[in-house]
Amino acid sequence: MDLSESPNLLDAVDARTKLAGSNKMEILLFSLGTRETFGINVFKVREVTRTPPITRTPNMPSGVEGVISLRGNIIPVISLAKFINISGTEDCSSETMMVTEYSRRTQGFLVQDVDRIVRVDWDKVKAPETVLSGHEGLITAITELPDGKLVSILDVEQILVSAFGEEAIPDLAQLQTEQTASIFFVDDSIVARKEISQVLDKLGVRYHQANNGLEAWERLRALASRAQAEDQDLSESINLILLDAEMPEMDGYVLTRHIKADPRFGRIPVVMHSSLSSEANRAMGKSVGVDAYVAKFDPVVLADTLRPLLQR
Repeated sequence: MDLSESPNLLDAVDARTKLAGSNKMEILLFSLGTRETFGINVFKVREVTRTPPITRTPNMPSGVEGVISLRGNIIPVISLAKFINISGTEDCSSETMMVTEYSRRTQGFLVQDVDRIVRVDWDKVKAPETVLSGHEGLITAITELPDGKLVSILDVEQILVSAFGEEAIPDLAQLQTEQTASIFFVDDSIVARKEISQVLDKLGVRYHQANNGLEAWERLRALASRAQAEDQDLSESINLILLDAEMPEMDGYVLTRHIKADPRFGRIPVVMHSSLSSEANRAMGKSVGVDAYVAKFDPVVLADTLRPLLQR
């Protein structure tokens, strides 16, 4: 692929916000020196560029090749091939770098080549529990293209934790309510589910969890049907629903629409918790009816967002 054309790949990212809520997403395909094809959500890619000179610095975590200066900012550069255990590649010689933004953190990912952008249906994106993967939890999902090619979608949250470690969750004031609050949350990332659970534990909140949007909707409907059969208000057992935007099989926008269209959930606030933190994504969240939108992952901000919604 001619890298001189790569900036044009991302010129229309703003227009792609209309995909949110249609249960579709667009992924940028790339390779790491093997026959396998990998993908990353276009919304998380700021640019694709030739790799600038990398400055090696002492005490860098394994897999972090060094740092670069990009328009006045110093950002780390990560070798994806090393993290995905692909041997025999000289990553620092890679001419192609994807600059990505996740959870308010910017970094460069070294890749061998960038292919193209493709549009896929979330219901064709399968969680790793249903597929075979040899990459030790670094693949969050797999999808199949119309030509039969399989694409492994990276769990960037897991890669960043592997590279830089987990941030400690600070002490948080427990929720002050007459009864113990209960949250239903859903996220396809193992890292995110662990972080959310830690915040809720510190708040003293009980929780149910699901691993993708479709699983969440099926479980929520079952809980609603049970409450209805027992002539109970569902909001007495579920006080808030916390959901991710990007999830296999059903995204958070479609899940929110289903929840808001069902009167049984009418008194239960919905909070979207996503690494897609742009104003366009916040606007899409509001358009489908979320009561709050929180960028990943700041435990204090998450707790401060949840607390008034649970106490009201």
